[in-house]
Amino acid sequence: MRIYSHPACLAHDTGPGHAERPDRLPAVTNALHAAFPQLNWYEAPRASRGQLLRAHTPALLDQVLETKPSERMLLDPDTVLSPHSAEAGLRAAGAVVAAVDAVLGGHTTRAFCAVRPPGHHATGGVAMGFCLFNSIAVGALHALAAHGLERVAIVDFDVHHGNGSQAIFEHDRRVLFAGSHQSPLYPGTGNPEETGEGNIFNAILPPDAGSAEFRAAWSQRLLPAVAAFKPQLLMISAGFDAHRLDPLAQLQLEAADFAWVTGELVALAGQYCAGRIVSTLEGGYDLTALAESSVAHVGALLA
Repeated sequence: MRIYSHPACLAHDTGPGHAERPDRLPAVTNALHAAFPQLNWYEAPRASRGQLLRAHTPALLDQVLETKPSERMLLDPDTVLSPHSAEAGLRAAGAVVAAVDAVLGGHTTRAFCAVRPPGHHATGGVAMGFCLFNSIAVGALHALAAHGLERVAIVDFDVHHGNGSQAIFEHDRRVLFAGSHQSPLYPGTGNPEETGEGNIFNAILPPDAGSAEFRAAWSQRLLPAVAAFKPQLLMISAGFDAHRLDPLAQLQLEAADFAWVTGELVALAGQYCAGRIVSTLEGGYDLTALAESSVAHVGALLA
């Protein structure tokens, strides 16, 4: 098991009162160090321009990497570009690429990327929803292009729909996207009728839904879809904002629910892709819940 992170991810400055704040990262990394002192930590490299261009337009790369603001600026009402944001985005995407290389290169079976900003709302051409680059999409496309895979599954249990991941892959049948999310909630996408080329699977959860509804959605709809796809690599957008303490949504999950779904995904990966899993941090905005949920998730990945 490898953990990828980088100090540059702390320097992405979203400003006072922003939910996606630098304190999120040490909440995760300190908790993981305390719970699992045996873990192997690796410094995330920068994603290359070529790696980013597999998922994103040149215009988006130029906006994020070449604007070089002297102070914080808003790309949309929620998404901030600060003087050090470009480096954080490069390291977050680079962490996922490095994790894919390590897992597919046989150096480890599983990897978790403790990085920010998150990525799953960024579309091919638009940074949005706290996200600059879609790190998991960059990693999945790297697995296909650099390692010759034919089937990669992305699963997403963040409370917000991974609209960027869906948009990037909805016409690419090499990648399956399966996720659960609260609805109604930002960004307003992810209806079950959105199926792409038969490779998109969404399960919606109403406000105040809890463990029973979450586990049913995964057991009855999402996990069978992933199993039928028989992925060669399983990738996880690990958002922990469906926790009952999270301030940005109204689901009622506990850390044990993230451990459960991770355990189910580990079993599935063992059956279809030699156990190979790359996971990356997405949302989660209550620091206590974020720490506990990250420990539950990584603990299940280690099992």
